[in-house]
Formats: sequence, structure tokens, C-alpha cells
Amino acid sequence: MPSISQRGVNMPASPIRKLVPLANQAKAKGIKVYHLNIGQPDLPTPQVALDALQHIDRKVLEYTPSEGILSFREKLVTYYAKFNIHVGVEDIIITTGGSEAVFFSFMACLDPGDEIIVPEPAYANYMAFAISSGAVIKTIPSSIEEGFALLSVEKFEELITPRTKAILICNPNNPTGYLYTQKEMDQIRDIVKKYDLFLFSDEVYQEFCYTGAPYISAFHLKGIENNVVLVDSVSKRYSECGIRIGAIITKNQMVKENVMKWCQARLSPPLLGQLVAEASLDTPEEYMLNVYNEYVERRKFLIDGLNRIPGCYSPIPMGAFYTVAKLPVDDADKFCAWCLKEFQYEGQTIMMAPGSGFYTTPGLEKNEVWIAYVLNKEDLAKALVVLSKALEAYPGRVME
Repeated sequence: MPSISQRGVNMPASPIRKLVPLANQAKAKGIKVYHLNIGQPDLPTPQVALDALQHIDRKVLEYTPSEGILSFREKLVTYYAKFNIHVGVEDIIITTGGSEAVFFSFMACLDPGDEIIVPEPAYANYMAFAISSGAVIKTIPSSIEEGFALLSVEKFEELITPRTKAILICNPNNPTGYLYTQKEMDQIRDIVKKYDLFLFSDEVYQEFCYTGAPYISAFHLKGIENNVVLVDSVSKRYSECGIRIGAIITKNQMVKENVMKWCQARLSPPLLGQLVAEASLDTPEEYMLNVYNEYVERRKFLIDGLNRIPGCYSPIPMGAFYTVAKLPVDDADKFCAWCLKEFQYEGQTIMMAPGSGFYTTPGLEKNEVWIAYVLNKEDLAKALVVLSKALEAYPGRVME
């Protein structure tokens, strides 16, 4: 039998999805599973998007341009301008979700062996895409005790080698919900400029910032305009994860030309997804405000509830709709699996993502879990009760 690729062996399993078989087994037993493990919003997709989907009147579902439909990119120019991000239609390339945007950015900008500095914990698929492109992730840790704030410039510079090619940030952050300050963004800009690096900036949660301070995009940083490669997606903004539409935004002409080669190789992004995403840009402000307010309420409800459970701690996330929580357990991987395999409370259990999938540094994640507050408050309340009961019953609980 031929051997499989070493690249495939090295690819990490998704921490968000790897426990799905256990969840399915629990459901087959009639157990209600509260999914706190995946960023799939339960809020309805905007009606303008659903109307566009239901009224598609085409006789041929054709290829679109490899860079995406022109009218959609034109509307995105206006959308980004609302956030003081001033780009032209030629600076926007549509991708099959934000994931493909990250992957194509890596493939276009990095050679095998090139290094990317990434604050951790980090979105797990960054590691997967780095392995796919042959790049090397070098992590700079942040701690739950410090609210996942960025470490000093000196810590970044300690990681820089002749192979360092880029810094990657997610702002607001997945998985921590951290929102980078102006001072932190300025520090990143200075390093990018000093060492002439790419700055990959994943900003798919830019609509979900919960502080009074203005949102700071990588495109707001002066002097590194040609270094910035911004990643975006409509998945979370409009509750449209399934249409798989994202974008790469950059002013770097060489990057654009290189990205387009990958876009042409995969032919085109989804036609139907682009039609729906384009219509979504006409979503009423009332919808966006209601969604925003709902997440603010869920955030407070969840964080207050977590921090009332003995031995649990979660800092208050300032963006996105995720948090990382520390639990009084010996091993979060074992605990998350145990909840699905061996535990139920009144016919219910919970599914969370172990923190191990968001770290590359061994040991940092041992008692942390990732939680998405994408359920309504009634379900979150039930999930918190189940978590509390699970921690009381878990044989590997760490006593305070």
C-alpha cells in the first residue's frame, strides 16, 4: 500500500470539529448537546440576502471572473470606506471564504521555510495553512491572566530571524476575543516597517468591537500600505458561513498578481455565494445593531456565568463572539471528550473546543477551552448549568 504524504500526517485536526463523532454518538443516545465549540451564529441571515437567493433568475449558473464579480467588489469599496479603509476595486479579490483568503495569501507571499510570527493562542487553521504552504509558525505567547494582551516589541524581535517574512494577527481575535489597542497596532507597524515584513491581518470580526475606542484596522497604519494583506469574510457578519465568500484586500501589486494565479487555478469563487453576499451589503443598519446588541448581552451573560463557577476564569472579550476560559481540570482535551462520552445531566451535555488546538507551545493550553457564545441566552444558561455539574462530577477535577 502506498504511503500518504508527510504533509498530511503533519496537518493538525480541527479542535473545533475533531470531537464531532463523540457528539454524534451522544445525540444518537438521545442526549441534548449544547454546541459551544463552533462559530456558527444562530441568528438569522439578513432578509435581503435570503430574498436575493430565492429570486436568482438565471438560465446558466456560469463561472464568474477569478477575482470575483465586479459589481460586488464595487459595493465592497463603499462598505470599507465606512470604516475609513480606502481601497479601489482593483485592490479586492474575492475568495472562497476567509480560509481561502488566508491560504492564498500564504501561497502568494511565502516560500517553504519562511517564518510567520503569530500571537498565540491563535485560530487553528492558520497552522494548517502554514503547513500546506511549507511556512513555519513562530508563536509569541499571550496569557489569560493578562487578558491575552500583546507582549512587548522586544519579545517580537527575539523571534525575528533571516527567514522571518510576516506577522499575522487576528483583530478582533479568534479565539480570545481580544481587541488590539492603538499602541499595540503601532508597535506591530513599527516592527513590520523596520524589518520590511508582510502584515497579514484577519479582520473578519470588525463589526463586533465592544469598546468605546475606535476600531484600528491594519489599513489605518501609516507607512506600511504595501506590506498589508487584509483578510475578510461575510460568514460571521451576516450569519452566512455556508455561502463561502471572503476577500483579500491589498495595495501590493505583486501580491495581487501572485494571488490571481492561485485564483485562476481554482477557476472562480462561488457564483451563488457572491450574489447573496452582494445583496447582503444592503442589510439595514437596524439588523446590524440588533445583532451587535444581542452579542453584547450574550457576552455579559456568559462571562458572568463562567466566572461564578468555582475554579473557572474567563477575561472579558472585547470583540468577536468567543472567549477562552480556564477550567479546574487536569486536561481540557480529556474533559471535553469525557463530557460527550461519559457525562450527561438531565439528558444534556456540552461540546467545547479544547485549548490545545489553538497553541503550538506545549503545555500552555492544558486547562483552557474555547467557547463560542453563538447560542441564545436561554441555551447558554442551560449550558452553564451543565458545565458546572460536569466539573463537579469530573474525576480529573483539580481541587483549589
